[in-house]
Amino acid sequence: MTATKVGIREFRAGLSDFVDSDAPIAVTRHGHTVGYFIPVKEDRTADVAALRAAGEKLDALLKLSDDDVDAAIDDFKQLRRAGNRKS
Repeated sequence: MTATKVGIREFRAGLSDFVDSDAPIAVTRHGHTVGYFIPVKEDRTADVAALRAAGEKLDALLKLSDDDVDAAIDDFKQLRRAGNRKS
């Protein structure tokens, strides 16, 4: 696989496109290669699953009634006071 040659200014301007590409890029300055950029493809399945789980937790929190929220706040305050007494 041959690397595509790109000037450093073009590389900076199009970095987001190069990140999404599959091919390595030879970065040049004044016609001389100064480095290579090799994009890494990650499996984003775990990220998507974590985002979905966070969304589900948020949905559950948004469904709480005012009484549920007040009870959670009271529990938090009691636990905080108990923790401060131990210190």
